[in-house]
Amino acid sequence: MDTVSDFLAEQRDQAPEELQPAIIEFEDLWERKLWHQLTNALLDFFNDPRSAPQRLPFYRNFVLKFADKINQLKLVDLALKAAKECTDNKERLSFMQAVAKKVDNDESQDAHVFATVAVARIKLDLDDLDGARADLDKAERILDTFDSVETVVHAAFYNANADYYQNKLDFGAYYKNALLYLACIDVSAISEKERRSRAYDLAIAALVSTSIYNFGELLLHPILDALTQDKDDVWLRDLLFAFNRGDLAAYDILSGHINSNPLLAQHANQLRQKIYLAALTEAVFRRPPHDRAMTFATIAAETKVRPDEIEHLIMKALSLGLLRGTIDQVDEVAHINWVQPKVLDMAQIDNMRQRLMEWDSSVNQLGNWIEKSGADVWAV
Repeated sequence: MDTVSDFLAEQRDQAPEELQPAIIEFEDLWERKLWHQLTNALLDFFNDPRSAPQRLPFYRNFVLKFADKINQLKLVDLALKAAKECTDNKERLSFMQAVAKKVDNDESQDAHVFATVAVARIKLDLDDLDGARADLDKAERILDTFDSVETVVHAAFYNANADYYQNKLDFGAYYKNALLYLACIDVSAISEKERRSRAYDLAIAALVSTSIYNFGELLLHPILDALTQDKDDVWLRDLLFAFNRGDLAAYDILSGHINSNPLLAQHANQLRQKIYLAALTEAVFRRPPHDRAMTFATIAAETKVRPDEIEHLIMKALSLGLLRGTIDQVDEVAHINWVQPKVLDMAQIDNMRQRLMEWDSSVNQLGNWIEKSGADVWAV
């Protein structure tokens, strides 16, 4: 094209009739050098699904002519939308690497991180996990130097990081980064399909992880409601709540679904150990603080664990930080002085209410006894 006007005229002729006024507006904003308004108009244009065939030509032949004059984060955003129209991942990778290099300036490091994370995501799609990790580590080092950054940058980083750890089957790291990603976005703005997929993956990760024994943050998150939209997913949500309250009966009922997911089936024995630990912590939690010296026989009855495995179960809970206390091996008694806090469902809240009522009653009884027994002393 000899001039921007020639390019815009050609693109206007090729565009659907509904988009032609937008292209006319581009030329007007270009001539008046209203870069901010032009950038926002282009973003609206690129967000329209009908503009897909024209995004790459617009980016290469129009946007790059004034790229240095606009917000660099928005430049990367335009590039990301254009990159979706590349023919394959290799072309997309080359395209985004060029974008990342272009915005690698001292004053636009946030945009550089944004583009670098996009490069890492494409490498994940190409199964280049080492390359993706290197890019994500580079992005993280830069992010750590910022006092603040746009949430869209953090969201992109945590989302890519979560996908990396999911590929590596590091469920604990996936769970952490996926929740951080959700904290950076408006969950209602993502599609129902994506909400369901994310909720499902988070639930599976929480269950099979060897480092996650408290699901409170997930149980309180609205993303979990996505599992109630399909009757085939409801059991997974119920299973999480069963683990949270250490409900062995509910687990036994729901465990029939475990084989429907390969990862859960593969970790079936680990899940059984995990529900035993949940039952133990729940049994301790239900008892008042002054009555947490539990015999091995009591724990066996509460958790349905064989007597010869009780000591190992308690030691496991202590080593994981779920409980604090000591074990009297001679008398076979566990003295527990702390239990990890957890999110409470309505039944657990009612149990706590009952304990508070009992405490209130005992305080009143003590007060009445002191008043009655010490009447002469009080009189003096």
